[in-house]
Amino acid sequence: MEKQDKKADEKQKWVNRILRSAKQYHKMCPYFDKRTKICFIAMGAKCDREGKFDTCPVFKSFLERKYDEYKTKNKPLPLDFTDVVLSPV
Repeated sequence: MEKQDKKADEKQKWVNRILRSAKQYHKMCPYFDKRTKICFIAMGAKCDREGKFDTCPVFKSFLERKYDEYKTKNKPLPLDFTDVVLSPV
């Protein structure tokens, strides 16, 4: 049980670090289309946050899925949001 809590804590730390990094590069969500107000992560659903990704559950779950993807493939975790975007994992 304690090991699982530690793993979840490590995951949240990584997600928060990547979120902070994304804020440095983007004022609005990089997966939001301003013209049509569609979220590309949610596969064409309307974004109810108008592109703000600070506490967006869709963006956060996307980063959590990326974390799981890196861990299952035993790849090193990216340290920056641009590394997440550019990596072919």
